[in-house]
Amino acid sequence: MQFTSAEWSALWLSLKASLASLLLILPFGVAIGWVLTRRGMRGRAVVNTVLNLPLVLPPVVTGYLLLLLLGRGTFLGGVLDAIGLPIVFTWRAVVVAVSIVCLPLLVRGVVVAMESVDTRLEAAARTLGAGPFRVFCTVTLPLSYRGILSGMILAFARGLGEFGATIIVAGNIPGRTQTIPLAIFNQIQMGNTGEASRLVILATIVSFGALWVAEHLVLRAGRTAGQV
Repeated sequence: MQFTSAEWSALWLSLKASLASLLLILPFGVAIGWVLTRRGMRGRAVVNTVLNLPLVLPPVVTGYLLLLLLGRGTFLGGVLDAIGLPIVFTWRAVVVAVSIVCLPLLVRGVVVAMESVDTRLEAAARTLGAGPFRVFCTVTLPLSYRGILSGMILAFARGLGEFGATIIVAGNIPGRTQTIPLAIFNQIQMGNTGEASRLVILATIVSFGALWVAEHLVLRAGRTAGQV
């Protein structure tokens, strides 16, 4: 099973965009997840609702909203163009679309992981004089890192399969903004079922591997929590 240069290009762009988006949203995802696990937080339901909107909105709606926000005729889009960082119909648009869609998945993983941490351990650290940031770095993060890593892998895998928002805000330009899902769509539209099948097999293998690793990490995290 040999792939063409265009197919390798689509795979490389998918991997690059998913990794870049993961690095971009990771600090925000961890910070938001940590805040959402704090007891007594006001407006938690509102934050959760806004955060999870990309999961329930049609992806093309998300892409259209990004187009309205970052298009060349908008204020923000004009500013980015002026400083040499155009977004729409570039690989950066792929990263932005993937980031918006994947952030809720990452935050969910962080919240689940941090809620499993025994609060008595955090309280003990505070009684010893540790501040909130030190408690987070020395207690919360080490005890929840496997769950966070699992959320990162799921977000990365979801990014590889992002289609609707990407095609609206980035287009489907071979060698420039065409990711694996867009390449599959393109081949199906042209009736090239053989080429589409190869890409489907490749995408399935990558996604299966990511899900298997994530599940393995979740099981290990569960066993570790049971031993604490």
